[in-house]
Amino acid sequence: MKLPAAAPVDAVKFCEFVTASPTPFHAVANLCKRLAKAGFERVSEREPDESLVPGGKYFYTRNQSALVAFTLPPKGVAGPGATSMAVGHLDSPCLKVRPVSKKTKAGYLQVGCELYGGGLWHTWFDRDLSVAGRVVVSQRGGGFASKLVKIDRPILRVPTLAIHLDRTANDQFKFNKETEFLPILGLVNETLNATAAASRPGTPSGAATPKEKGDNFNRAGATSVEEKHHPLLLAVLADELGCNIDDINDFELCLYDTQPSAVGGLNNEFIFSPRCDNLMTCFASIEGICNAVEAEAATGKASEEENIRCVILFDNEEVGSVSNHGAESNLLPSFVEKVSGMTKRGYYQVLANSFLISADMGHAVHPNYEARYEANLAPRMNQGVVIKTNANQRYTSNAQTTFLLRRIAQRAGVPVQDFEVRNDCSCGSTVGPHLSTHVRTVDIGLAQLSMHSIRETAGSGDVKHYIQLFKTYFEVFSQVDAELKVDEF
Repeated sequence: MKLPAAAPVDAVKFCEFVTASPTPFHAVANLCKRLAKAGFERVSEREPDESLVPGGKYFYTRNQSALVAFTLPPKGVAGPGATSMAVGHLDSPCLKVRPVSKKTKAGYLQVGCELYGGGLWHTWFDRDLSVAGRVVVSQRGGGFASKLVKIDRPILRVPTLAIHLDRTANDQFKFNKETEFLPILGLVNETLNATAAASRPGTPSGAATPKEKGDNFNRAGATSVEEKHHPLLLAVLADELGCNIDDINDFELCLYDTQPSAVGGLNNEFIFSPRCDNLMTCFASIEGICNAVEAEAATGKASEEENIRCVILFDNEEVGSVSNHGAESNLLPSFVEKVSGMTKRGYYQVLANSFLISADMGHAVHPNYEARYEANLAPRMNQGVVIKTNANQRYTSNAQTTFLLRRIAQRAGVPVQDFEVRNDCSCGSTVGPHLSTHVRTVDIGLAQLSMHSIRETAGSGDVKHYIQLFKTYFEVFSQVDAELKVDEF
């Protein structure tokens, strides 16, 4: 009997990263650890830049959910100055706990949630769910701290209705997102809940919930955290954080599937995972820049790359990128302004000489829906990086930027594929269109299935392709860019 092929090492590392990163906050924290291991130094966006020196490796965060990592040339910025940037986004469609989430109905404790992004919401039914995010807690010595939390056991579920009560479910599964998509947390048992809640430090004695006026008691005017959320949910958070319930001031929590990311398939050719879109890019781009600087350190040879090298990972792409930490913010311009002071040119000149890879995931051809794809532009998993093009600028690739990307892929030994949608099909988009107003941009990704599902499918062999492409990009782009001569009239 032939044994299956061993799971690719890079794919296993990616799965471990995704499992540990149920929210953008956790992803940023884990990527920061990887950068620190590679010798990058944390700096603050709020502080002056005098500490930045030639050859330095730095990173900073914004809102705990966006990340900038960059290196400066060892000999200083030569010539006009330019940046080689790779960008992506850290967020994925999910359910977010509402600011006032406490609900009870028909004897169940329920948690009010708002839908974030354009998810395939039917895939969230009957999954083992939990919560993760950040919590603002009071400190023992005074002041407050924003701490990350991840409950590693299933405590929530969105149950489907039995087929016996809806015989049409297999023909047309429809549901109301407000009234029929509420997760259940537990059963109402006043004595049990009161006892459990009262046993937690900081919880008022007596009933665990305020006196309610029926199942739909209006809590819009609730002021305390115990009035806004079920005390038992707060108790779980307090236990995980090692604090009292009354130390919890506020939080941002996302629901996530507790099933770990995994390598699978007959020959371990697949990755079955949440959030491939777009944690795959985040993982691979950071690995790429870390691998580049670690290879330089291992050989004792300083980088010959003349460009400033940078990875920028944004939040809120799934809802339009309009936030202080999204691609429509000043995060990229402020970074370029920060480093343009080290060049002999100004801000706009640096942008004119720079290049940006907008990296997101792409659509692999689906065997059951092959007619939905343009026959000549239907990428396959484990066959390399996908260049995404759209004449209507939903993607920003053009002849020059795709040529440069192909030259980098050739130097990296990475295969390249192309994707465009059919003319009778709608097209997604990325952060690329926002950022291409500033800098030359190409849109790329990896082929995957079930995008925006709670469980997506990607190719395990493509992780290595992606990392190698980014590593080579950060090693040789200025040389590749110099090869292309542009006629001007």
